[in-house]
Amino acid sequence: MNRCKASVLLMVVLSAFALPSYAIPPTATETLSSQEQADLLYVREEEKVARDSYLTFYDLWGSTIFSNIASSEQMHMDAMLKLLKKYNLTDPVDDNGIGEFTNPALQTLYNTLHDQGEKSELDAFLVGGAIEETDIRDILVAIDNSTHEDIDTTYETLMCGSRNHLRSFAQVIEAVTGQPYVAQVISQTDVDAILDSPMEKCGKKILPANHPCNGKCMGWSK
Repeated sequence: MNRCKASVLLMVVLSAFALPSYAIPPTATETLSSQEQADLLYVREEEKVARDSYLTFYDLWGSTIFSNIASSEQMHMDAMLKLLKKYNLTDPVDDNGIGEFTNPALQTLYNTLHDQGEKSELDAFLVGGAIEETDIRDILVAIDNSTHEDIDTTYETLMCGSRNHLRSFAQVIEAVTGQPYVAQVISQTDVDAILDSPMEKCGKKILPANHPCNGKCMGWSK
């Protein structure tokens, strides 16, 4: 399969996993809507897809970008776990190992990403870009579904990190190919708005009014 066909296949697979419904455990708190609960569970495990993929790619290819971003994804997972504990939700990650997922859709997604990324180092970089675009898309949906400020703040911090990760992967891909990064999941306009803005210091909900990306990079301020 040539790279063009592989990229199309990857785009189709990623588009199929946009925050599906997730079985809510009986211990879930009543202070959240069923959709908010589902989103928290999904995003927690979706961050594991990213972490596990990058750890695997680091073992395969040895590029430090994978180990560095995997560490960041672990922090994202930890942030989501804090929310699950606060709202008395059962952790879907539990003691699952690398490449093991409770959500069948995310298991399929990880398997597809792994197969694509083991073809070449460039393919692994492209998978990294696709993962970050997917995270941005799905977290935006989760923010729209949320009515809790603490959840919004965590989501926005994660999305900020995903924008930075996308910038990093795009830079490496452009260095290898000599071509501009091409969007794989979200629109090229949104990707370009992110890539045309500098790295962000994540952790604050609202960016300064004079930030060059404020108001145009995927609308992260609710």
